[in-house]
Parts: sequence; structure tokens; C-alpha cells
Amino acid sequence: MLAALRLQIEWGADEALEDAPVCRVAVRIAQPMPEARMLAQDAPPSPFSIPTMAPVQRAVERAEHAAQAANSLDELQAALANFDGCNLAATATSLVFSDGNPESGLMLIGEGPGAEEDRAGRPFVGPAGLLLDRMLASIGIDRTHCLMTNLIAWRPPGNRNPTDNEVALCLPFLLRHIALVQPKRLVLFGAVASHALLGTKAGITRLRGRWTEVAVPGLEAPVRAMPMQHPLTLLRNSAAKRDAWSDMIALRRDLDDLK
Repeated sequence: MLAALRLQIEWGADEALEDAPVCRVAVRIAQPMPEARMLAQDAPPSPFSIPTMAPVQRAVERAEHAAQAANSLDELQAALANFDGCNLAATATSLVFSDGNPESGLMLIGEGPGAEEDRAGRPFVGPAGLLLDRMLASIGIDRTHCLMTNLIAWRPPGNRNPTDNEVALCLPFLLRHIALVQPKRLVLFGAVASHALLGTKAGITRLRGRWTEVAVPGLEAPVRAMPMQHPLTLLRNSAAKRDAWSDMIALRRDLDDLK
């Protein structure tokens, strides 16, 4: 058996197969922390050693540590800007953090920046953002009455959907964002944001319009949240606007009950 293993190593087969596929782009970007590299250098080399933690998992733990260390929105934005574990930061033009009023009690969460948001460094400023502004205005809300942000802080290339690894790396910062703002209500636009915060894979057409609760680390009680169709989807599918209007009315009624 040892002879067979030595032969495998001589052939270059020096990695163990894992139970799940590994995103090699994320692996290259999410390098171990300097302390981990120092420990690896000090340890004697062993051709049979197996890594105890995947690089992506280490990067997620770094993200969680950086997010939890932030005690204000400015510190959280700086932590995101300094975080080098997500490959999206290398391809995006801007970090898109938030826009609006953090003290409003209403937090709107999208999926990720598009091209216009990437250029402006603000969420919901493209065509979908203009539609959202009109939707909010129809129930008496503007950007001074809410806080807008995204699950993903950097634009994915080509506006593609974020990978599971990218969601895992950005989610700790979003959860800390929610904990710092302490909103009374959340609106989750689109399937990606809804799935990440609700822990479900149900389709957005099934989730939309239903109030649920999101448990957030750092908050004493769960936050009431409603998933909705993303405004970008409404631009592509006019038939969905009727449901979106129904959801907006439900949001307005719920906000009125808070007063």
C-alpha cells in the first residue's frame, strides 16, 4: 500500500478527492491567512498530509471575523473594502455598499450590483432601480424612508448569478449590516437574496408576498421579512407587475401597522 501511494505522489497525484466540487477560481483568490502560511512553513513536509480545512471555508471564516469586528456601518464598509477573499472584488469597478437612510426601519436587499450600480457605487440606480423608485413612490416611500443594499457587494462579471461560494463569502457582511441597522422590516428582492437569508431553495414565485422571519446574529429577535420579485424581473416580465403591486400594498399596510 505504501509503495502504491509513493507511486501516486511521483505521478503528481498529491491531492485527495473531496465530497463536493471545488471552485478553483475561489481557491486561487482565497489564500490562507499569513498565520496559516507560517505554520505550514514551520511544519515538516509530509507527502501524506491532507488539508483539514478547504481554502473557501477559511475565507468564509475570515469574512465572518471581519464582519463581526465592525461596530459601525463605516467600519463594516471598510472591512468589505479590505477583504481580499472574494474574487469579485478583483473584477468589479466599485464596492456597492448601501444607499438611503439607515435609521428608517425598512431595509431593502437586492441580489447584486449591475453595470450601472458598479459604475456609480450605489445600489439600484440602473433601469431596475428607477422602476423600484416608482414602485416605492406609489406607496409613499422614497430613499429617505428606507435603506438599500445587496447581498453581493461587487458586480459579478457579465451580470451572471453569484456562485454559492461568493454568496457564502458575502453573507456574513450582509448579516452584520442588518444587525447594525436593526431594521423593523426587510424586503428581499429576488431568489438569490431570499434563498441566502431564508435558507430555502423554493422558487421566488412561491416565496413572494409572504411574511416570514429571519434570525440574524446580534439581534435579540428575528426580523420580519417579505420576499418580492426583483425589479429587473419585472422589466422583463410585465405580467408579474400585478403581483408586485399586491406585494407593495401588503408592505404599506404592514408599515402602517408599525406606527
